[in-house]
Amino acid sequence: CSSEESPAEWSRQWARARRVMIAVLLFGLVIGSSVLWVYIFRNCGPRPCETPVCLDLLAHYLASGNTSVDPCTDFFSFVCDTANGISNSFQMLAEENKSQLQRLLENSGSWPPGSGEEKAFQFYNSCMDTDAIEAAGAGPLRQVIEELGGWHISGNWTSLDFNRTLRLLMSQYGHFPFFRAYLRPHPAPPHTPVIQIDQPEFDILLKQEQEQKIYAQILREYLTYLNRLGTLLGGDPEKVQQHASWSIFFTSRLFRFLRPLEQQQTQDKLFHVVTINELQEMAPAIDWLSCLQATFTPMSLSPSQPLVVHDLDYLRNMSQLVEEELLTNRDMMQSYMILGLVETLSPALDSKFREARRELSQKLRELTERPPLPAHPRWMKCVEETGAFFEPTLAALFVREAFGPSTQRAAMELFAEIKDALIMRLKNLSWISKETRKEALKRLTQLQVEMGAPKRALKPELAKQEYSDIQLGPSFLQSVLSCVRSLRGRNVQSFLQPFPYHRWQVSPWGVSAYYSISDHVAVFPAGLLQPPFFHPGYPRAVNFGAAGSIMAHELLHIFYQLLLPGSCPACDTHALQEALLCLERHYATFPFPSTASFNGSHTLLENAADIGGLAIAFQAYSKRLVQYSGETTLPSQDLSPYQLFFRSYTQVMCREPSSQDPQDTHSPPSLRVHGPLSNTPAFAKHFHCPRGTLMNPSSRCQLW
Repeated sequence: CSSEESPAEWSRQWARARRVMIAVLLFGLVIGSSVLWVYIFRNCGPRPCETPVCLDLLAHYLASGNTSVDPCTDFFSFVCDTANGISNSFQMLAEENKSQLQRLLENSGSWPPGSGEEKAFQFYNSCMDTDAIEAAGAGPLRQVIEELGGWHISGNWTSLDFNRTLRLLMSQYGHFPFFRAYLRPHPAPPHTPVIQIDQPEFDILLKQEQEQKIYAQILREYLTYLNRLGTLLGGDPEKVQQHASWSIFFTSRLFRFLRPLEQQQTQDKLFHVVTINELQEMAPAIDWLSCLQATFTPMSLSPSQPLVVHDLDYLRNMSQLVEEELLTNRDMMQSYMILGLVETLSPALDSKFREARRELSQKLRELTERPPLPAHPRWMKCVEETGAFFEPTLAALFVREAFGPSTQRAAMELFAEIKDALIMRLKNLSWISKETRKEALKRLTQLQVEMGAPKRALKPELAKQEYSDIQLGPSFLQSVLSCVRSLRGRNVQSFLQPFPYHRWQVSPWGVSAYYSISDHVAVFPAGLLQPPFFHPGYPRAVNFGAAGSIMAHELLHIFYQLLLPGSCPACDTHALQEALLCLERHYATFPFPSTASFNGSHTLLENAADIGGLAIAFQAYSKRLVQYSGETTLPSQDLSPYQLFFRSYTQVMCREPSSQDPQDTHSPPSLRVHGPLSNTPAFAKHFHCPRGTLMNPSSRCQLW
């Protein structure tokens, strides 16, 4: 029989059923969400990029790096070490760009007669025609010497006027035996063009602090070289020895008049403005007006023309020495000038001259304990010379090949994101005043940016006009000299004409970005925005970490002035100085490579730009990851996107410390990696670095 259940019993059963249903639903939800999460992870997470450009980048990354090193103690070695030393990313990129130019120049095409392309290709082929250069031997150079009056060591010498010879050397051959003269923007606003007179660049490596024994060995090697040059040109060995010895003696006397740049800075102004007439009174041995007028034609010079001079004392002493020697050793002075010209022109001659030069260079590097220079193939030398003389033409070809519209758009988009991140950081800086922040933001919005190549270089119709005065042949030396004269004339002409845009300081296939203070322009050449630093098809982490950090670094150069003592009186100077002191102490904690020289105060501004550049690029990349999906990573690298970002930043910095110029204001490469990365908390987080390790210190600095 059945009976009606009580309400209490029914309520208990319903509660049990409801709990079972909830448990089933929760279990289903957990299982479903897990499946969904796996699906999202597999399909919406970072996918491996397996395109040809990514696989090439992967091969590049795999070719360097020591995975046995703990990234938390030495990330530089973790990324940059190779079996043969340390990889040099910028050098490798520069060489790849030259290889690309080689491929363009060796691709025989049909060019319009007289076009810039035709002349550039003809010059390159003439440079590569070593059989013709060998057959010509020293003949083309002997002809040049005869046009200058000959020299005493060959027995045929016409005593010409000293200033006439000097004028010819400067204007026709681009050789400056006693000083250098060139056009440049005036150092002070409004930066109008001005002729600058500088100390000469001595070919011989003389240093006043060198040990006497080393100094004597250097002189002996150089004397051997000059004797060899004179003999190759048919000089009498005894006369060659006599004139070569006198030339070295004269060079050493000139060298004693030099003052290092640092000494000039501490003793007086870095430059002096004097007129040609005033310089004529101070250094009367040189006919300044006629020599400079011939060199800088079609400029119209007068005695009242202002000049910029770095070292007036050198010019006074040089003039006095020249006057003394002209009274008693006129033939020796002629030989001194001719020997210098021979050294300048010898790379355009046959292999005997080039081999003599190479041997001198190697021996001098051994004596000064510098590593030997690698032997470069002939094509590389020919590419460099063709690029120097026909830059607008090669720029157009290179940009068309390596920096097309899609690449340029991607690079400009990256720059815009880096610039936006810098704007956000400027708005949040604690030590900057309200007025200074407003001015800084205004300067940033007014900044011009140029990428790829100068606008003028991409107008092929101009190249034909610019090269109309170049006459190629009959010998390679004569082709070189014609190009030298043409290039000098073009440079002068460009300074005389109104120039509505910035004059680039690097070639479009170069690998150096820079910021121009005078024009307020940031320049990023096409040669820099290439694999492995940038490509539209790369994972974004690579582009932001490599090219993005370079862009941010250059943008911070705009604000260098703010970091100098007394340059920002309205700022919180105490907080700023504390941040800068923190930066100095931070870099002082790192192991320093024994093969490099380092001065913490000398590199402070660049250290600040390195740290700030990385922070800005990382901020921009993090924002990009949040706003956009579809990030990729490199296959089989087991690197998260953030880890890949830091890896790509470091890859840019790879190079040997010993290759660094002592005057370089950047820190050695390992410090440029460890300083910024250890100051970035996200690095320690994503590489799981324990607290207290080198890359995860207990305190960090806040500057930018």
